[in-house]
This record gives sequence, structure tokens and C-alpha cells, in this order.
Amino acid sequence: MIEKHIVLEDIDPVVFYGINNVHLQMVKSLFPKLRIVARGNVIRVLGDDDEMERFEDNIEAMRKHVERFNTINEEDILDIIKGRKTKAESVKGVIVYSISGRPIKSRSANQQALIDAYETCDMVFAEGPAGTGKTYLSIALAVKALKEKTAKKIILSRPAVEAGEKLGFLPGDMKDKIDPYLQPLYDALEDMIPASKLQEMMEKRIIQIAPLAFMRGRTLSDAVVILDEAQNTTAAQIRMFLTRMGWNTKMIITGDLTQIDLPRGQRSGLSEALELLTDIEGIGFVRMDKKDIVRHKLVTRIVNAYETADRAHGKEEAS
Repeated sequence: MIEKHIVLEDIDPVVFYGINNVHLQMVKSLFPKLRIVARGNVIRVLGDDDEMERFEDNIEAMRKHVERFNTINEEDILDIIKGRKTKAESVKGVIVYSISGRPIKSRSANQQALIDAYETCDMVFAEGPAGTGKTYLSIALAVKALKEKTAKKIILSRPAVEAGEKLGFLPGDMKDKIDPYLQPLYDALEDMIPASKLQEMMEKRIIQIAPLAFMRGRTLSDAVVILDEAQNTTAAQIRMFLTRMGWNTKMIITGDLTQIDLPRGQRSGLSEALELLTDIEGIGFVRMDKKDIVRHKLVTRIVNAYETADRAHGKEEAS
């Protein structure tokens, strides 16, 4: 008889054990020769060598399943113990899984083009209207790189450009003033990484979220770096950002040229970059349109209405 302690690293033990410990009870019933006690993320096991080895192998396979898919159920546990593929493992084209176990993958040809460009280029520009999944897919690709250990950190940035509100009039300290600009990035991360793990990663600076101004002077290596809302950068800002690129780094720059909040008469840095960098080898460009919108159906109708109004306004100015 031997005793071992197994630590469940990088996962939420609550997901692993199941509601009211239903998964743990199932595991106990499948290994009746072992005495199994769980406390937090540590499983204490007492039993003979052969059964213990089989138990350890299966628990590790279950842990990896939860780490990859953010979920596990009784059917998955049986499949793992019987040496079969789970249903989740059979799904193709998945980037990562949400914390609820929902597969995150491309939902349109241009979304797939963004994924393909990321795989073949170290720098990718994705431009298109709201709701096309530019930011969400980019963050999913970054989370995948972190999980697969092809990157050591994720760095997310946005320009803190005022769209009507003035920073100085918002309550709180500088972090409180800036956080609302960065909230969409937090939202996407919270959908893909369990809250406790995300907090730990941010405290260890494995995941960094900061306004664009905080990028100056840095060299960003071994990372996936995402610049969101790049249409609101000036020419000098986007030039500064792009030249932060270090070794073993991938950059994704997203933006929507129809939603520029810069002062009237000031050209968007994204617009200039798209013109200047078009023919540079190693940079990918993806143009999304209203067919790629994956939000509520009303978003497509709203985009159509504004496009029609913009065209009419352009004709009036031309005449």
C-alpha cells in the first residue's frame, strides 16, 4: 500500500470535481480499490501500486481535458478511462474553448482568413466594421498560443481616445479612468480563461492590458501583442507601436475605419499604415465586411443604414 498526493495545476478544481462533487464520486466508483480524498486542488490517494499508476494516468488525462476545454462531464470521464477520444476532441477547427466549454472557431470566410494570416505571418492587420469578431478571434489566438506555450505572454493595448467623454471628468485615479477603454479586452479574456486563473496571470504579468501610451520604450518579445481600435491611433502612435516588435512575437492590429474618434482633420494612423505597409513581405492583411458580423442581426442592419447615409453624404459633398 502506498499513498500519493496529486496536485491539480492550471485548472479550477470545482470544474474538475463537478457540482456537488459528482465527478469525484464517479471517479471513486471507477476505482473502488483506492481510497480517494480531495481537498482543494490536492487529491490524496491510498492503494496498491498497479491501481495507483492507472489512476494517476487517468487523472492527468482528465486534468488536461479540463485545461484545454474548460469543462468535463461524466461521458468525458468514461471516454478517458476507456481510452477513447471525447466528443470535444473530435471537433475540428477550434481555436480554444470558452469557460463554458463552447468551441471558439471561425464563423465566416474572412474570419478564417484572419486565422490563416496569423499562422503564416508575424504581423496581421484586420480591418472591418463592428461585430465581425476581429478582437475576439485575435484574443482567442493569443490564448491558444499561451496554452500551447508558443508564447510566454499576451499584451493587449488600445488607444485611450475620448469618444465624447473627457478623461479628466471621469471619477477615480488614472487606472479607473482608463479601464473603461480596456473593458472589451477584459470581457473577451473572461470568456476564455477562468476568473481565478486570469487574475493570477495578470498579477504575474503573463497577461498585460495597457493603454497604447504605456508601450513607448518597450521591446515586446516572446509574446502575442494585440492593438485594438487602431483606427484611433495617430501616425506617430502606430509607428511607435509597430516598432516595439521583438523576437518570437506576433502582432495583430485591428480597427474599423468607419469609427474614427480622432479630432477632425487628423488622419488615422491605421489608414496610413494600411497604405504604407501593403507590399511588405511577412505582413498579412484581412478586410472584413458586414457579411462577417456575428453579433445580433440588428447590428448588420445598423451598419447598412450608416453606410447608406455615408454614401449619400459623400454625393452631397461632391456636388
